[in-house]
Amino acid sequence: MYLSTVDRPPKGRPGRGRRAGPASVGANVLALGTVSLLTDVSAEMVTAVLPLYLVLTLHMSPAAYGMVDGLYTGATALLRPVGGFVADRFRRRKPVAAVGYGVSALAKLGLVAAGSSVPALGAVIVADRTGKGLRTAPRDALITLSVPEPLLGRAFGVHRAMDSAGAFAGPLAALGVLAAVGTVTPAAFDALFLTSFCVAAAGLLVLAFLVRDDRDKRPPAAPVTLRAAAGLLREASVRRLLYTAGLLGLATVGDGFVHLLLMQRHTVTTGWFPLLAVGTNLVYLLLATPLGALADRFGRRTVLLSGFGALVAVYLLLGSPMDGMPLAVAVLCCHGAFYAATDGVLMALAGPALPAGLRTTGLACVQTVQALAYFASSVAFGAAWANWGSTTAAWAAAAAAAVAATATFTLLPHPTIEKESVTS
Repeated sequence: MYLSTVDRPPKGRPGRGRRAGPASVGANVLALGTVSLLTDVSAEMVTAVLPLYLVLTLHMSPAAYGMVDGLYTGATALLRPVGGFVADRFRRRKPVAAVGYGVSALAKLGLVAAGSSVPALGAVIVADRTGKGLRTAPRDALITLSVPEPLLGRAFGVHRAMDSAGAFAGPLAALGVLAAVGTVTPAAFDALFLTSFCVAAAGLLVLAFLVRDDRDKRPPAAPVTLRAAAGLLREASVRRLLYTAGLLGLATVGDGFVHLLLMQRHTVTTGWFPLLAVGTNLVYLLLATPLGALADRFGRRTVLLSGFGALVAVYLLLGSPMDGMPLAVAVLCCHGAFYAATDGVLMALAGPALPAGLRTTGLACVQTVQALAYFASSVAFGAAWANWGSTTAAWAAAAAAAVAATATFTLLPHPTIEKESVTS
């Protein structure tokens, strides 16, 4: 297995004679997309207001917030390979994903009990991310097993578009709940957290009743053992994937930082802060499927590199003298385009490079490296902001992202661009 062949657009024309739209990826991908949509509505109801709460209400410094933001994604990263290995070892990806979704749902109830206690909030955040760490690789492995390889970019694009639709709706739902309560009080946040739990529980029911755990009828050629999992690192193609994921994580700072920088520039007022996440996710929603299809047609490496370019543009804009609504629109468009060009595309690039029996484990390792690198990036950006100021920190992030893009360009072999591809 070589990455250069993985990223090569297909020779045939699978899907000839039928429309290659969202429905072409099959019912299982659409069901998984529905689960992610509901889960992201639940999650974003909470996370859209979390940076504002921590920085303005609890008066955290940028450095402290960078630590918390990195913790939110990176602290439970090491659990991802554990969940991936268990799913591969017992060939049960759906149950492992269900445990992850269930833990995250219960964490919403934990927020009600945590109140304003920072240690308790930290524990709940870790629990929520534990659930995400357990579920992500099995879910993505289910997607790779639900469609043929030439349609993987489109399948991940459709899934990420549905996922992003939930992320788009979540902040709006949060604003709706708070508006219905009428005042921003602890009781209002409790109502928001309980509503978030109910939405997450609905997603878990969809997973239980509508998602199939497609498995090969034949057992793997080699047993799934810890030694076999560790042997993935001997494959040059897998190592390139891990390096790429690490570079992507190092280039990325948290959404909260991007939105706080926009607010600092007086682009938006405090009350409209949650809508910044809506803007990013709307662009992600609109671009995820078409960029996934372009990745299948012209090569996933090409689209991934364009995502790095969009990220560099985000940081350059944040360090520029621009201000007001034009800055907000430009930053949110580039930020959403970055996610649309990298998130699902990286998984579509990785899936076929991994053996079927260890695919969940391999995807989990890719996600773990990315999450750990993201943790380091968030901590570093928070420290840079605290010590150098936001403008210098933004320019430094742009330079780091440009270096990461150059390294990725060199690292990944250039795909062979062929004329024939999936019918659009």
